[in-house]
Parts: sequence; C-alpha cells; structure tokens
Amino acid sequence: MIDRIPPHSHAQSRVGITAVGASLPERVLATTDLEEQVATASGFALPNRIFTTMTGIEERRIAADDEYASALAVRAGRQALTAADLEPADIDLLIFASATRDVVEPATAHIVQAELGTRAHAVDLTNACNSFVNGIDAARAFVLAGRATRALVVTGETPTRSMRWQLADLAQARAAFAGFTFGDAGAAVVVEPVASGGILDVDTETHSEHWTVGGIDGGGSRFPRGDEHTYFRGDGHALRGVFEKIGTAILDRVRHRTGLDWADYTKVLVHQVTGPYLDRFVEVTGVPKEKLEVTVTGLGNMASATLGVQLARVDPHLRPGDRVLFIGLGGGVSVMTMVWEKS
Repeated sequence: MIDRIPPHSHAQSRVGITAVGASLPERVLATTDLEEQVATASGFALPNRIFTTMTGIEERRIAADDEYASALAVRAGRQALTAADLEPADIDLLIFASATRDVVEPATAHIVQAELGTRAHAVDLTNACNSFVNGIDAARAFVLAGRATRALVVTGETPTRSMRWQLADLAQARAAFAGFTFGDAGAAVVVEPVASGGILDVDTETHSEHWTVGGIDGGGSRFPRGDEHTYFRGDGHALRGVFEKIGTAILDRVRHRTGLDWADYTKVLVHQVTGPYLDRFVEVTGVPKEKLEVTVTGLGNMASATLGVQLARVDPHLRPGDRVLFIGLGGGVSVMTMVWEKS
C-alpha cells in the first residue's frame, strides 16, 4: 500500500505527529548477567559472552513483575499528552498498537483508557514490530476520514516475558536465541491535523509466506493453552535472510515518489534487532550511520516500541521542517516506511 499527500494539498488534509512520549522500566539487566542466569538455570555452560558477541547488546530494560504492557503505554501516553498541553478528554481515538498485550480479551486499549480517563473510541492494533507505525498510519487515516479529530497512539512492549530462561539443550538454545535480544519499553504519540508538514508518505510491503519464521504461538486458537507456547521461538538467521532477500525496493520507491535522499532527512529511524544486523542494514542501504539513532546496544530489541523510543530521543532536537524517515521491519513478514516532517 502506498499513501502520499502531495505537497500542494490543502492544510486541512495534513495530519502529523504533534507530541511524543516514551517510558522505560527502571530495572537494567546486563547481557552478561542474563547469560549467567540462563546458564545457571539450564545447568550447562554457555560460551563466554556469546549473547553479547552475537547480538551487540550490552544491556536492556526489564519490566517488573507488576509492570504490564498497559502500564508502560500509560506512562508514555501521559508524557505525550503533557507535551501537547492536552487533557485525556481532548482525545477521541485511542489506539493501543503493540505486539504485546495485557490479556487476550478485552482489548488492552480499554485498560489504558481506564487508567488515562478518556472516553475515546479505543481499539487494539497488532502487527509484530510494525504495530506502532501501523497505529500511527491508522490514526492518520481516521483523522483524514473525519472519524476522529485527535488521536493518541500508544504501545507497551514487554517481550522479555517470552524469553526462555531455562534451556533443555543447545538445540533449544538456538530456537530461543532471538528472544534474548529483547528489552521492554513504551511509547506514545499524539496524531492530529497540522498546518504544515506532517506525515508525507507511507508505504508497506508484506511477504506473508514467511509468517512461520518466528513468533509466540500461545494464546490463540492454534495453541490456546500450555506454557511451552508462551516462549518466543524463531530462526534469527532465516529471518535476516528473508529481509535481505526482500532488499531495498521499498526505499527505492520512497526515494522515487518523494524525491528525497538520505541528505534530506535529519534522522532515519529504523527497527533494530541486533548490532550486527544494524551494521548490515547500513551496508546494504547506504544510509549514513550518523543519521541513525542507535538504541539496540543499550536497550535491546524493544519490538514495536523501538521507533517510538527513538523518536522520543530525537524529537527535542528537531526543528520545524526537519524530516524523519521511519523504517519498520516486522515478523509476518512486513516492511514499512513513513516520511514525517515536523510542523
């Protein structure tokens, strides 16, 4: 799907991000400590610093036992509302867009809404690590369609809950390894009409034949019960191979439609799984590394919160007219881009 607003469009057809928030759990877990805990629980030694060496992740944040996906989303949402000088009642659409949820039913958006105190139309949207950017795009569509005047899009990700802390053998370690990249976080944005700039271009590409490469099987109709299905399982090498096979066509399309090159973006925010994969992304795409906001080394793979946390970090330094390119990579498999100009 491609959706672009021409530069000459009337201001009322422009919708943008007007405020940002992010939240991180207080607990910090070093990757070396994670490796030691897994080795102790499993009863066999792991190669020294193998998690750090293979992922490039030094540490990540871990949610407390009573700190849920909704809690991270609520904290980020409150930050975004405060930054926009808004009250919860000013929101008429609330989208909880995340790969993680508190419960299967009801929608986690209702839990977030109960904490925030809004009466907005509340829905969940999920698409693995692209959930948050999909949520922003959906909110923009609601506003453009006249179904909402102002939206709050939030994510709360606690993927560390799906880590397999005790391994039966090295074969199980290989299947569970991608889960050791995870870190927990929340993010939020306010989406509403803007007089200039805003979201200029959106593109998505899906390759759903690869949906079995990795994921969390439990909680749905295929595997409704059983702890075994609550752990993340996947083949990280296979997933990386899929994304490399997909290539850079989506970036070429964005460049062709918008006329924008790397030099025209103040920042390029890309989903980050591991350090080595981010290095490979830079090599394949040619994006200048100084354009990136590197979060994976200190926060790990925060699932769909990754781009939101990056945006919260760079937003205070952006000026009106600065452009940001979002690049989302999600299991399923999907690729997504969004061009945003700060108003």
